[in-house]
Amino acid sequence: MFVDKAKIRLIAGNGGDGAVSFHREKFVAAGGPDGGDGGRGGDIVFKVDDHLSTLLDFRYKRKYVAQNGEAGGGNNCTGKSAPNTVIRVPRGTVVREAQSGAILADLSGDEEVVICKGGKGGFGNARFATPTRQIPRFAKTGTKGESYDVILELKLLADVGLVGFPNVGKSTLLSVISAAKPKIANYHFTTLSPVLGVVAVPGGGSFVCADIPGLIEGASKGIGLGFDFLRHVDRCRMLVHVVDISGIEGRDPVEDFDTINAELAAFSDKLAARPQLVVGNKGDIAQDTSLEDKLRDYVEQKGFQYFSISAATRKGIDPLLLKISEMLTTLPPIEVYEPDYVKPAPELGRTFTVTQVEDGFEIQAPWLARILEQSNVEDYESLQYFQRALVDSGIIDKLVEMGAKDGDTVYIDEFQFDYIV
Repeated sequence: MFVDKAKIRLIAGNGGDGAVSFHREKFVAAGGPDGGDGGRGGDIVFKVDDHLSTLLDFRYKRKYVAQNGEAGGGNNCTGKSAPNTVIRVPRGTVVREAQSGAILADLSGDEEVVICKGGKGGFGNARFATPTRQIPRFAKTGTKGESYDVILELKLLADVGLVGFPNVGKSTLLSVISAAKPKIANYHFTTLSPVLGVVAVPGGGSFVCADIPGLIEGASKGIGLGFDFLRHVDRCRMLVHVVDISGIEGRDPVEDFDTINAELAAFSDKLAARPQLVVGNKGDIAQDTSLEDKLRDYVEQKGFQYFSISAATRKGIDPLLLKISEMLTTLPPIEVYEPDYVKPAPELGRTFTVTQVEDGFEIQAPWLARILEQSNVEDYESLQYFQRALVDSGIIDKLVEMGAKDGDTVYIDEFQFDYIV
C-alpha cells in the first residue's frame, strides 16, 4: 500500500527532577546539601532511510513519546539523560505543524533533524546553597519537553515528472527508458501510485524520472487520483507532458493538453511555470495524422518543444532523452523547502494577571505555578523562596491594590492558599 500522508503526535521527554539530599557520612557532621541535577529529556529526531518508500508505518502508529530524563541523586549525582527517539522516514518527507500547516523540516538530505527538544533537568538542592541558606530543602523539577501534532507529506524527489491523462502511455514510456517495472494495462488508472525509475542517457549521464498517476479534469479539486499525487510533481525540475495522439479514445489531443496544464496551474503557479516538453505518444497506431499536426502546431505556438514517439516501439526515444538531459544541465537542483514555522514567543519576564472571583482571586502566571510545584510548603526556607517570588514580581502589590482581605482564597493553577496580611 502506498501511503504518502500521515498525521502523528510527537512528545519529547521531560527533564528529570533535581534531588533534595544531604550528605551523610560517618564522622562527618553537617555534610550539607548534595542533591544532584536531573537528566535531560530525550529529543524526537527524524532521519532519512532510503530503504523506505512510503509512510505506511505511520498509519498504524500515530504517537511517538521520548523517554524522560532520570531524577538527580545524592552525592551530587546527575540523573541520566534520556536517549533520543529516532523516527525514520523516506527521503523527501516534509514535516508540517498540523494546526498552521507551516514547515518544520524537509527531510531531503542525510542529516538528522530535531523536531521536538527534550526538557532540561531541574537543579538539585546543592545548587541553592548560599552562606545565608545553608540547608535548602527544595529543588527544581525538570522542564517539559516540546510536543507537536505534525503532518507528514511524502514528496518524491525526481528530476523529471511524467504527466498526462490516464492511459496515454506514461508507464510504458518509463518501462522502456528505465529498469522500473510499473504495471501496464489497457485501462484507465492502471497506475495507482507514483513510480520512480533511473534513466540512463545515451552517451553518458542519468536522471530520475517519476511516473505520476493519470490526472483528469478537476484533479486539483480532489477529483480522481490526481489531487493526492500532484504533490509528487512539486519537486520535479521539469515535466514531460505525454499526450495520446492516436485518437482511438475519441479525445482531442489539444483539449487534453490544455486540461492537464489548467489542473497544474490550479494546484500551483510554480508548477505551471515549470519547464515542459510535450510528447505525442502512440503515433504508430494513429488513424488520423491530422491530430498530431494540430497538436504540434498548437504547442509550438505556445513555446513548447514537441517530440513524436512510440513508447511501445521505442521510436523517437533517444532524441527525447538527449533533450531532457540537455535541459537538466541548465535547471536548478531539486527544490528543498525551508522551514517557515515560527515558534510562539517565549514568556517575557514574570508577567501575570489577577482576576477577582467569588471567594477570592485567581492568578494566571505559568512561571509561578512551576515555582509552586517545585516548592516544599512545609519547609520554611522553601516557602520563603515562593513568597519572595510573589513579592518581587509585584503580585502581592496587585492583590493589595485590588482590595484583598485577610482570609481571601488565592488560586494559582491547581493550587490554592489563604491570603494573610
